[in-house]
Amino acid sequence: MRKRVAVMDLGTNTFHLLIVEGLPNDLKELRHDHVAVKLGEGGINKGLIQPAAFERGLNTMKSFQQYIEYYGVQEVKAIATSAMRSASNGKDFMDQVKAETGIQIETINGDSEAGYIFYGVKASDVLGEAISLILDIGGGSIEFIIANNKQIFWKQSFEIGAARLMDKFHQIDPIPTDCINELYQHIDSVLADFYAAASRFKIENLIGSSGAFETFAEIAERTKGNDFDLKKIKSYKFDTYELISLTDTLIQSSHEQRLHNPSIIPVRIDMIVVASIITRYLMQKLNINKVCMSAYSLKEGVLAEMMS
Repeated sequence: MRKRVAVMDLGTNTFHLLIVEGLPNDLKELRHDHVAVKLGEGGINKGLIQPAAFERGLNTMKSFQQYIEYYGVQEVKAIATSAMRSASNGKDFMDQVKAETGIQIETINGDSEAGYIFYGVKASDVLGEAISLILDIGGGSIEFIIANNKQIFWKQSFEIGAARLMDKFHQIDPIPTDCINELYQHIDSVLADFYAAASRFKIENLIGSSGAFETFAEIAERTKGNDFDLKKIKSYKFDTYELISLTDTLIQSSHEQRLHNPSIIPVRIDMIVVASIITRYLMQKLNINKVCMSAYSLKEGVLAEMMS
């Protein structure tokens, strides 16, 4: 029986809608939207969804509901992550969405989020027998998953997403060296559990799950004069030197320079700096030089579960 399902991944920066139909091994994408809602803007570290962000979120959910009706979707799952989990008015937002659209939003904890991300990344066929670190840099949280194609060895979510770190450390542009050093100290103080886990495994690859890594891949390809269409790929393997060079450039860039780079979508123009710093820091700290990107993430993981 072919069914039509809709998955919504309601993140701190972006709300995603994915509508597909078919069977688990034969899916046809009907619609894929991502809207830069910036739910965490102005309030992420205060634990509050600000009125303008609340309104943007509500309007986006209303438009998603119209697509769900238009495509005659039979099953809907809306998952909310870090910003809604930690906001004091997150429940008010969910209640209002339910009242105005009928969509029931489900908040998941960081552990479930990491699990879904693993199944999404696994579906992109990027995992092998070697042990990889899957890194999902969201706006509110970052998920760290140590896994191979057979199993998860360790996973944890940390509330050090790019929007939170940018709010704390990236107030001056280009970002000054002392702010970068403060950021390193901050993530080191938060990631003690992760470093302890990483020391027990031989991690060979870093797999960046969608988000900033899509931007890195697009910049890498367009710099070489190649076309880049994310819809046509499930994964992308980086040339390590290219990745180091382009993240260097991004870390040293001004807002103006990033603004005029057509490969950077508006919601990532500033957050890409912090994402670059984290990526580079972890590569150096864990001595990893094989990096790739999975275009699949949380919503594809949720989808895999719904279709099975």
